[in-house]
Amino acid sequence: MELLDRYLQAVRKYLPVRRQDDIIAELRANMESQIEDKESELNRPLTQGEMEDLLREMGPPLLVASRYQPQQCLIGPALFPAYLYVLRIATVVVLIVYSITVVAIIPLIASSATGVAESLMRIPGVLIMTAAWVTLAFAALEFFAARYPEKFPTTIQYDWSPSSLPALQQTPSNAGKPRTFVRAVAEVVMGFLLLAWLLLLPRYPFLVMGPGAVVLQVVPFALAPVWWTFYWWVVGINVLQLGWKCLDLAMSNWQYPNRTQRMLVQVVGLIPLAVVLSVSDHAYVLLKNPAVNLARYGKTLDATNWSIRLGLSVVCAIAVLSLMLELGQLAWKRWQKRAAAE
Repeated sequence: MELLDRYLQAVRKYLPVRRQDDIIAELRANMESQIEDKESELNRPLTQGEMEDLLREMGPPLLVASRYQPQQCLIGPALFPAYLYVLRIATVVVLIVYSITVVAIIPLIASSATGVAESLMRIPGVLIMTAAWVTLAFAALEFFAARYPEKFPTTIQYDWSPSSLPALQQTPSNAGKPRTFVRAVAEVVMGFLLLAWLLLLPRYPFLVMGPGAVVLQVVPFALAPVWWTFYWWVVGINVLQLGWKCLDLAMSNWQYPNRTQRMLVQVVGLIPLAVVLSVSDHAYVLLKNPAVNLARYGKTLDATNWSIRLGLSVVCAIAVLSLMLELGQLAWKRWQKRAAAE
C-alpha cells in the first residue's frame, strides 16, 4: 500500500487544509475498496504494475484534488482558490499603502483637507485597478498553463506515471500546520506582483503611489540619497525570497517552509535597516532649497527626521528580537533532540 500512500500524500498537498483529512479518508476508503475488488477478482494481490494502472485510471493528483474545488471559467478550479487568496491580500496591502500615502504626505501642503478628501474618493478606483491586475495575472497563468502543461505545476497533467510520485515524507513534529498548494501558488504570484510594484516605483511613481507622486513634487522636502540604497536592498531581498518560493514550488517542498531560509532572510533584512540608521546627522529628509526654506521649515524637517529615526529604531529592534527568538527556539529544539537521543 506504499504506492497508495504516496498517491494520497500527493493529492493532499492540493486540498484545502480544513477538508484535507475528510477528503483523504473518503478517497482512501474508495480506493481500498477498488483494490479489494480487483484482488478478489484476480484471487491474488495486485502487482506493482497493476497498482500503477489503477492509480493512472484515477488521474493525476492535481486533477483529483481539483474536483473538490469550485468550478470556474476564466480561472480554473486549480488556481481559483489561489486567485481569491491573492486578491484579498493585494486589496488589503494596496488599501493600507494608499491610505498611509494620503494621510502622511498630503497634509504637508497647504490644501491638505481638500487633497485628502479627493484622494480618499479615488480609493474605489485604485482597488478596482488592483483587482483587474490580479485577475489579469491569473487569467494569463491559466491560459499558458492550459497550453504548456509541462512548464506549469498548476496544470492538470495527463501524461504522468504513478512511479514518479514523491516518497512518503515524515511530518516534522514542530512544523505546525502545513501550507496548501493554493497558498504556495498565491505567495509566488503575490511575490511577482510585489516585485513588479517595487520596480515600477522609480519610473512611474504616479501609477504606483497615486496622488503621493504629485505631492512630492510640490512640497519643499526631498528624500535623502540613502533611500536609494535602502530601495535596492529591499528589491534584492524580494528577489531572494521569490526565488526560494519558486524553487520550493517546483520541487514540491511548499508544505513546510525551510526555517533556515526564513532566518537568512531575516538576517539579510537587517542590513538595509542598519544602512539607513547609520546615516550621519540622521538626515533622511532634506530641503530642496535650504537657503530659502530653512528658516520656515527647519523645525518641521528636524521633527520629521527624528520621527523617521524613531520608527526605524523600533522596526530594527523588533526584527532583532524576532531573529533572537527564532535562534532560541532552534537551539532549544536541537537540545531536546540531543537529550532524547541520549
